[in-house]
Amino acid sequence: MSVIHIDRNNFQREVLNSDRPVLLDFWAPWCAPCRMVGPILDEIAEERSDVKVAKINIDEQPELASQFGVMSIPTLMVMKEGRIVQQAMGARPKAQILSML
Repeated sequence: MSVIHIDRNNFQREVLNSDRPVLLDFWAPWCAPCRMVGPILDEIAEERSDVKVAKINIDEQPELASQFGVMSIPTLMVMKEGRIVQQAMGARPKAQILSML
């Protein structure tokens, strides 16, 4: 499965109502650490069909970033049943991101 791009129009359906855990990446194109994490998330999306991997561009979706109190990027969150169960800020290696799941 590929990474899903989230905006306020599909957030409810893809994240809050998801039947699988969602790994959310709050990012921006100008953020170098975000660009380092991007290929790792693409790999996880391809390898793990039990998890939905989603990205929220904070420049395009500032309301969602604000709603979740995102102060620095990248911020990774794991949501299950509409609730945040894990959260980490900054670039992480693949093993650490997988351990969040």
